[in-house]
Amino acid sequence: MALRDIKPTRSELINLKRKIKLSERGYKILKMKRDGLILEFFKVLAVAKDTRGDLNNRYSQAVEMMALANTVEGAIGVKSAAFSVKEVPEISLKSKNIMGVIVPEIGSTKVRKSLVDRGYGMLGTSPVIDETATAFEELVESIIESAEIETTMKRLLDEIESTKRRVNALEFKVIPELTEAQEFIKMRLDEMEREELFRLKRIKARSMA
Repeated sequence: MALRDIKPTRSELINLKRKIKLSERGYKILKMKRDGLILEFFKVLAVAKDTRGDLNNRYSQAVEMMALANTVEGAIGVKSAAFSVKEVPEISLKSKNIMGVIVPEIGSTKVRKSLVDRGYGMLGTSPVIDETATAFEELVESIIESAEIETTMKRLLDEIESTKRRVNALEFKVIPELTEAQEFIKMRLDEMEREELFRLKRIKARSMA
């Protein structure tokens, strides 16, 4: 189709201007959201580094205590103490909102127990069993905490990537294409006005001849 055959209207130009303004406003909001999410991510990341270190330390401690307990009490003694526990922690899952991102809030019933609540007889076991139980209770607490933080990090990262794609699409595709279309329509309308003015002048000149 030739350029001359394209005849846009003023209303189309007005609609394009409105779309550009909406796109630019959306771009600014999404950019602010992306930047805010990145800040939140780095806050969680700082906590995650400490949590990972704590988890690794507690895991190593629990493994060492288990090896020691097996040496002192024997595998049967350790299993007997483990099976005597009557109450196990129950995990609860809630959610919270971070800048529009729903992240988990993981809780649990009491993980750490007193010597009495552990169920095994204090007279029939050595202190190493108590220390091993404490080490594994601390490990479970770290696992629960790490699960919440790691999941939060993943969801924030996913949302950051999604928001970045939308920001880039608006910045490099949608807004430039709308702006280009606006400039073309404006140019074509100006050209049509000049053609119309020239046509009217010719008609006037003929009528005066």
